This record gives sequence, structure tokens and C-alpha cells, in this order.
Amino acid sequence: MPELEQISPELSYLKAEDAAQVQAAFEYSRAAHEGQFRKSGEAYISHPVAVAGILAQWHLDAQALMAALLHDVVEDTPTTKEEIAALFGKPVADLVDGVSKLDKIEFQTAVHAQAENFRKMLLAMARDVRVILIKLADRLHNMRTLDSMAPEKQRRIAQETVDIYAPIANRLGLNSLYQELDDLSFHYLYPNRYRVLAQAVKAARGNRREVIEKVREAIGHKLADGKVDALVTGREKHLFSIYKKMQEKSLAFSEVFDIYGFRVLVNDIPSCYLALGCLHGLYKPIPGKFKDYIAIPKANGYQSLHTTLFGPFGTPIEIQIRTHDMHKLAEAGVASHWLYKTSDATINDVQQKTHQWLQSLLEIQEGGGDSAEFLEHIKVDLFPDEVYVFTPKGKILSLPRGATAVDFAYAVHTDVGNHCTAVKVNGELMPMRTLLRNGDQVEVVTSPNARPNPAWVNFVVSGKARAHIRHYLRTMHAEESVVLGERLLNQAFRALGADPTQIRPSCWDRVHKETGKTREEVLTDIGLGKRLNIVVARQLMMQEQNLPNPRQHGAITIRGSEGVAVQLAKCCSPIPGDPIIAFVKSDQGLVIHTHDCSAIKHYRDDPDKWLDVEWEPDLHKMFDVNIKLIVLNQRGVLAKLAAAIADEGSNIDNVSMEEEDGSQYTTIHFTLQVEQRMHLARIMRALRRLPEVVRIMRVKNRNKDSRANTQ
Repeated sequence: MPELEQISPELSYLKAEDAAQVQAAFEYSRAAHEGQFRKSGEAYISHPVAVAGILAQWHLDAQALMAALLHDVVEDTPTTKEEIAALFGKPVADLVDGVSKLDKIEFQTAVHAQAENFRKMLLAMARDVRVILIKLADRLHNMRTLDSMAPEKQRRIAQETVDIYAPIANRLGLNSLYQELDDLSFHYLYPNRYRVLAQAVKAARGNRREVIEKVREAIGHKLADGKVDALVTGREKHLFSIYKKMQEKSLAFSEVFDIYGFRVLVNDIPSCYLALGCLHGLYKPIPGKFKDYIAIPKANGYQSLHTTLFGPFGTPIEIQIRTHDMHKLAEAGVASHWLYKTSDATINDVQQKTHQWLQSLLEIQEGGGDSAEFLEHIKVDLFPDEVYVFTPKGKILSLPRGATAVDFAYAVHTDVGNHCTAVKVNGELMPMRTLLRNGDQVEVVTSPNARPNPAWVNFVVSGKARAHIRHYLRTMHAEESVVLGERLLNQAFRALGADPTQIRPSCWDRVHKETGKTREEVLTDIGLGKRLNIVVARQLMMQEQNLPNPRQHGAITIRGSEGVAVQLAKCCSPIPGDPIIAFVKSDQGLVIHTHDCSAIKHYRDDPDKWLDVEWEPDLHKMFDVNIKLIVLNQRGVLAKLAAAIADEGSNIDNVSMEEEDGSQYTTIHFTLQVEQRMHLARIMRALRRLPEVVRIMRVKNRNKDSRANTQ
């Protein structure tokens, strides 16, 4: 039976009273898991002990170790979270709850289950980062002992690890853990490739040992000559990174020369740059292969100078130069808070960046939809291939590679993104979808009346931007749909001869009982066309003994600015003054057509599908309308047409021409902005007076001239 003494050397950093609490948690966990065994045949308690041992190597506090020992008790035994809280305190119980796998919840699909589990883990992690450290240690031990699982389950767990857990470890700066998870996943996902590559690396290690030692000695001598006190070590790239490089660049293993690199550890930051100068004097640097992560750290706080040099025999040599403190941070990442108790400003900065990222998870959660959408957002932010840009005040922001100006706006603040109207990149006005590059200075122009553009969601790449845009669109859609749904329902009541104000709350209670939806949800469904207003009205009036005969009156007033819940049909482009009719279309709300639109003929026989609507009497808004002109093919004719249109107070939104070779006539299509039908009539009269105009007509559908109305 495993005992806590197996990891006692790692617990020596704890105070005596803390160690006693950890021992008590171990005794409780061992008793709770009595009689349970892992697939390998070992007693189950061996797993929580191993997880606690990994955390002890990171010097996590007693609460985290206790939670590690108890992390499967609530899930796999009758023990409750409340019992854990009573015995070991609420913080430990919260940590255990955050790590739970949610096996007792029934999910619709495996993807949904994984996404929901991941969502809870990340949200718990945002409240206390120790949750993810426990979860990562749990996953590491499971990966180390995966041999006892069936091959199919091995591949599933390995894929989940490489997709989710390894990137999280990397994002939090846990470099050693990240590399081990990657290599273990590689071993189970591609066992044959792993074996062949491991053998090749082992053989190369022997073949290149002499060259590597020669380079290491040369680096040491050069640094000593430059009076730089440094520790030089060789390092071997982990297998999965070599494999990914071979795949990305279509290389054979013999063509991958930089499987070995060197690390130079110095005492302070000035020595980093001094060492860099010495090494560039020893071997020629490869252009474009230098990165300064000291001046601009990675988002997870990682700092180092990276350079690649032409070594002996033309072999590329990768070198990392960093201080000893930077090295501790690079290896332990966010866990360095517990590993190295110090007031060093760099560590505080790392924790601040980690905290900011974790808080952004909560923002995404608040604006996100279902768990699968949340997972989609987070996956984008986990992969640290970043671009670094500057605010006008010189603050550095890191964004995912491929980020646009809109991503930057949301990274500054949610309100800045929501009210963004324009952006300046390096002092020049640029489109909102402009891709940002390292070193760009970005300024956002905002307006209190501006709102997110639905088109933005098609090109933003950061999870925060995508989540907030979608959240706004969902909210806007729902609010408009509720208002429209109420107007439609009131019209249905009047059509049935009923007064909407007389409908009692008990009627809505009955609808709620039958449909499971609240009043606002029912109104939203009506506004979106998912539920017919007349049917809901009859449901609400079901308690009445004698329903009056339906009669159609009280037309809905259309202002043309209702938004997404009311749409003007593209097939006939109605404008104020046109006789109009509305159709309730599923998921689109109310669609407005002209009475003579040929696209709606087949709906005419179904009165439940259409509604009477009318234009607001005093509208001050411009509407798009299409006209077609046949004109003499003469020089300056387009300028004359444009001048006549402008004189009548209209804007030209679009113009296109059809010209047949050798013909004396030209066909011109205009999309104009007009206030109403009379305004259009004035424009057409003005155009008809021009001698060059042979024929003019309004086009209801640009693709089908047969629907044109000649005037």
C-alpha cells in the first residue's frame, strides 16, 4: 500500500503543522479509496500520492497538496464537497471541486462533455490558479501511466493532452511540464514515428557529441575572454518539437541540424547583451533569427535572448541567453510564485500577466454562448504565437498571430472595442480588418454612439473580441425581437377583436407551463418568426368561451430602422410610399415586401403567414433603390447623370455599366439613396429631361429585369 513517506523528501519545505494537515488528508483519502484499484492493478491511492508528489516538487502550499490527495474523493466515493469543507476547510473543498471531472452530469455529446469540463476547469482556475496546477499534475501522472489503457483510449487522452493541457502548460510558462506532456502525447499518438525518431536522435547524439563539446568549449572560452561570468550547458530539443519541425518544413531527420542548442546563464541583464555580443563575434549570426524576449517578454512572462549562429561545418546553432532568475521562471512559470519566494519585480510581472489572462477567461465566459463556443475561444488564446504592438502611450500588448485592429481595440478594453469607429496604425487611418505586425503603434478612435459591426466576427482572431462581438449581437437581436414580437402579438389580438391590455398574467402562466418559455422568450420567438403571433394570441385567449371572428386591422408601422428583427426584402427593395406587406420568416423575423413582389405570390393563399404593415408617416431616413437607364454613348454622360441626381438631394451608393462593342447606347445601373417614392419620382423626372437618356426604369431585382417597373 503506498504511503505518504514516498514523497516525504519533497515535503521538507512545509511547516510542521502544514505537514500534519497533509498527512491527515492522505489518511482520509486512503480510507475513502480503500478497495479501489487503477487499470494497472495498483491501489488507487497511488495516483493522488503521485500527483501530490509532483506538486511538492513545485513547492506548492499545503492546501494545494491536500486538494491533490483528495481530488478524486468527491468524484469516486460517496464523500461530498461539504464534508471536505468541514474537515479540511472551504479553500481545499473549492480546489477539489474545481478539479472534478463532472462525470455525474449527463452531456449530449462527448465534445460537449469535454468542452463543459474544460470550461469549469478554466473558470475555477481564473479564481485560483492552483486548480490548473493540480489538474496539470493529475494529467501528467495519467500520461506517465497510460500503458494500461486500451489503444483507442490512449489516443483519445493523448490528443486531448496535446490539444488542451500541453498548450495551457506552455501558456503558464511551465516549460518542462509542457515538453514532457508533448512527448508523451507523441508517444501514444504516433508510436512508430516516436520510436524511429527517438532512435535517430540517440544515434545523432553519439555522432555529434564531439562537435557539440567543441562548440560548448569555444563558447565558454569566448565568454571568459569577454569577462562574462556564465554557465554554458547543451540542451536537446524534445522529440515532438523536432517532429513538428520536420512536418511543417517537409524535412527528413538528417536535414534537421538544430536538434541541439546551448543555454548561457549569466548573473544580470547587462551581461545577457554582453554575452550576445561575444557570441556574435565568435560565429556569424543568421539574419532574421534573433529575438529579444527580455525587452519584450512573452505573454507568459518568459524572458531570454534567442539567436541562431552559423557554427562549425555550417551547422546552425541555437543559443538562449538569460539570467539565472529568468531560467527559474522559464522552467517553473506561474508555479515560481511558490517555488521561489522573492520580491523580484520580474516574478510579480509574471503573476500580473497570468492574472490578466485568467481574468480575460471570465470576460469571455460572461460574453460567450454554449460551452463548445467557449472552448473555441479559449483554444485560440492558448497557442502563444503572438504579435506585439504598442498603444499610443507606449504600452506593449500581445495578441495572437493574425490579430486585427479590432482585436487590439478589445484587448485595450471591452468598451473601446464596442465603440470603435476607426483605427490608426502608425499614424495612418487603416481599415478595421488590418492585420497587425510586430512593432505597430495602434490608436483606436471611438464614438459613444458606435456599436460592434456583425462583419467583425468574420476576421477577429482573439477569443475576447469574438466573444464580446457575438454577445452584443445576441443581446441586440433578442432586445429587438422582443419589441417586434410584442407589436406582432398586439396586432394578432386586435385581429381577434381583443384588447391586449386585458390579457391577465395567468394566461401567460399557462403558456409558460405548456411551452416551458417565459413571456420574453415567447415574444422573442414571435419576433424571429419561430412562433406565429396568431397562434400565441389564441393560446392566451383559450380561457375565453367565445372567440370573436378574426378581422385584420391595426397595421404595424415600419420605420426602416428597426435593425436585424425587421428586414427590407432584397428582391423588391421597398421604399416609403410603396404599398407593403410583411411575412414572418423563421429565424429572420419580419421581412417587408412590396405588394406586387413576385417572390411572395405563393404566400398569398396562407393568411397566417402575412401581416399588414404601413410606413411611418414622417420618416427621415435614406433607403436604397435600384434604377436602370439606357443612354446615348457619349462623352461626359455619366457626369451629367451624377450631377442631376445630386441636384435632387440623392447619394449614389453604387454604379455599374454595360456597354456593347460598337453600340451607340449604354446601359447604366445606379443604386441610389432616396427618402421615399416621391423623392425617387423627382429624380427620375430630372433624369428623363436629359436628352441623352433614352429610357429609365426602377428595378425591383437587378438580376431579373422582367420585374422592372417602367415609369
